[in-house]
Amino acid sequence: MDPFKTLSGVAAPLPMINVDTDMIIPKQFLKTIKRTGLGAALFHELRTRADGSENPDFVLNKPAYQKAQILVAGANFGCGSSREHAPWALLDFGIRCVIAPSFADIFFNNCFKNGILPIALPQEDVDKLLDDAGRGANAVVTIDLEKQEIKGPDGGCITFEVDPFRKQCLLNGWDDIGLTLRNEQKISGFEAERKASMPWL
Repeated sequence: MDPFKTLSGVAAPLPMINVDTDMIIPKQFLKTIKRTGLGAALFHELRTRADGSENPDFVLNKPAYQKAQILVAGANFGCGSSREHAPWALLDFGIRCVIAPSFADIFFNNCFKNGILPIALPQEDVDKLLDDAGRGANAVVTIDLEKQEIKGPDGGCITFEVDPFRKQCLLNGWDDIGLTLRNEQKISGFEAERKASMPWL
């Protein structure tokens, strides 16, 4: 997992509440267990018309936001089923941070496990960032995880809270496997000692 320290990128506004995981990545794209390739299907039903053509009105299809790395959204983002493909699709598209007033718990946890920083802020702060994001290609927002600060294009600063353990995991790029491998020497030592003392196992 890539470390998350400081991120400066275009913020895309998605002022919709109750964006569920099926909206983020529809069920027909869940046939893979790979974490790559899902970005093309991110928000598929919003990004495409009924005839399969691109919907030019959807924010991530607009030229200014096609390389957005930050998504500013409405309350209860990531609700619905607990599919881990949702953060996979966001990450594969290039989104490293989602800012919203609130998140569904499972989606919130899955984000941290996949290198995405979900930030919950009061509605008034989200509204300010939505306004900033509306500036298109000039909507560059900087997120400093170490300082727990968000700086908007006008220089304004918003602080945010994050669990200290999850913060350290993101800063160091530790997913669940990475955390386990930090104890690889102890694990190997235990296995060698057990094999010597209980060779019948």
